[in-house]
Amino acid sequence: MATIFLRELFLCVALFCILRYIACRLLPRPALPPGPRGFPLVGALPLLGSAPHVALARMAKRYGPIMLVKMGQFGVVVASTPDAARVFLKTLDPYFSNRPVDAAPIRLAYGGQDLVFADYGPKWKLLRKLCSLEMLGTRALESWSAVRRDEVGHMLRSMEATGREREPVVLGAMLIYTIANMIGRVILSRRVFETKGSEANEFKDMVVELMTLAGQVNIGDFIPAVAWMDLQGLEARMKKLHKKFDLVLSRLVAEHEASKGERGGRLDLLDAIMANRDGPEEEKLTEDNVKALLLNLFTAGTDTSTGTIEWAMAEMLLNPSILKRAQVEMDQVIGPNRRLEESDIPNLPYLQAICKESFRKHPSTPLNLPRISTQACQVNGYYIPKNTKLLVNIWAIGRDPDVWENPLEFNPDRFMTAKGSKIDPRGNDFELIPFGAGRRICAGARMGVVLVHYILGSLIQSFDWNLPDGVKLDMGETFGIALQKTVPIAAMVNPRLAPNVY
Repeated sequence: MATIFLRELFLCVALFCILRYIACRLLPRPALPPGPRGFPLVGALPLLGSAPHVALARMAKRYGPIMLVKMGQFGVVVASTPDAARVFLKTLDPYFSNRPVDAAPIRLAYGGQDLVFADYGPKWKLLRKLCSLEMLGTRALESWSAVRRDEVGHMLRSMEATGREREPVVLGAMLIYTIANMIGRVILSRRVFETKGSEANEFKDMVVELMTLAGQVNIGDFIPAVAWMDLQGLEARMKKLHKKFDLVLSRLVAEHEASKGERGGRLDLLDAIMANRDGPEEEKLTEDNVKALLLNLFTAGTDTSTGTIEWAMAEMLLNPSILKRAQVEMDQVIGPNRRLEESDIPNLPYLQAICKESFRKHPSTPLNLPRISTQACQVNGYYIPKNTKLLVNIWAIGRDPDVWENPLEFNPDRFMTAKGSKIDPRGNDFELIPFGAGRRICAGARMGVVLVHYILGSLIQSFDWNLPDGVKLDMGETFGIALQKTVPIAAMVNPRLAPNVY
C-alpha cells in the first residue's frame, strides 16, 4: 500500500515538473523593462556613483522612460518621464502604496514607525489624518498663519541687523532656524530655539546629516548577505545620529508633558497625537510612533523648504535681472511701507513663477522616496514582479527636453504663459511633482508651497542681495533624500524697505 502511494506521489510530482517546464518554454512570458546589464552580484550599483539621480537620468536616455535596474539582489524600476510617473503614481498607485523598510527607516525612523515609511494601513492613515487636521491641511495652515508671519519677522530683523554690521547672511542656517521655530510652535506650542547659538547650529547639522545619510545608496539594502558588515559605515553613523535625535525628541516630549498646566488648556498637534496612545489596537500610537512623527516634521519640514528657497536665491544671484523684476512686481503690488502678507501672493504671478521654476530645476527630493510593489503588475506591456522597488526620477522629469524648452536654463517666464501658469506643483501635473504624487505624496506639500512662496517672497521684497567681494557662487549639489547645495549661500543684504517695516 505504501509503495503504491509513493509511486503515485512521485508520478504527480514528475507530471507537475514536466507541465511547468513546458509552460515556461512554450507559453509567452511577459517582457521585463529594459535596463543596464550591470555586474555579477552587485548589478548596477557601481554605475550610480555619487549622484544617482544624474546616473539614472543618463541611463534612461539609453533604455527608455521605464527601465528595470538590477541592484544587488533586487530589481528597481525607474520612471523618468511625466507619462511614466503618471502610470506608477496614479494608475497603479494601489500596487505601490508601501515603502521598502531598509536601513534608513530602521536605524533613523524608529523601525519605520513614522508617517514617511510606515506601511499603508490604519496607523499610517491616522498619523496622516492628525497631521492634516492640526498642521498640514488647508484650514490648519490658515490657523497658524500668524505664527509664520511672526517667525519671518524675527528672521528679517536678524538679517537686517547682520546687514548693518556688513556681515554675510548664511541663508540656509537662518532658514532652518526659522522654520524649526514655526513647526515647534505648532507642534509643541513653543519655539524650540530662542537664540541662534550652538544648539541651533547643531540641530541644523543633524538635519543635514540625516537627509544625506538617508538618501545614500546602502550596499547592505541590496545585498542582505553583507549587511552585517556595514561596508560603507552608514549604519554606524545612522545609529549614532539616531541617539542624538532621540535625546532631543525625548526631551521635547517630556517638557511638553510637564508644561500642560502652563498652556491654559490650549491643545496642539502633540496633544492630539498623545491622545491616541490608548486607541484601538490597529491605531494605537506608541512612544516610537510619536517620536518618529516629530522626527519627520522637524527634519523633512525644515530641510526641503530650506533647500528650495536657497536654490532659488542662488539662481537669482546668478541672474540679478530676475530678482529685480520680482522686486518691481512687489513694489507695484505692496509698496515699501509694509511687509508681504500671504494674502498678497495670488497677486504676484512672477513670484509664483520663480517658485515653480525652483521646484522644477532643483526639486528638494531628486528621487521620489522608494516604493515597493505589493503584487505583480503590467506597465506599458512590461511585467513588473512583486517586491520590485520603484524610483521616480523627479530631477530627470524637471530637465526633460521633450517637456521643457531649454531645461537647464532658470527661466520663470515658462510659468507666465497661459498653460504654464495653470501647472500646480502639488501632485496633479506630472511634469512638475516636487512632492511626489498619489496616496504617498508628501504630507506637507501644501505647507511646503506656502512656506516657499511666503519666505522667498519676504526675502526678495525686504533686501537687495549680493555676494561678498571676490566670492564666486558654487552651484555644486550634494545628493541625499534632499538635494543640498554643497557650499551654502553666504550673501550680503541691504534693506530696501522703510526702517519701521522691519
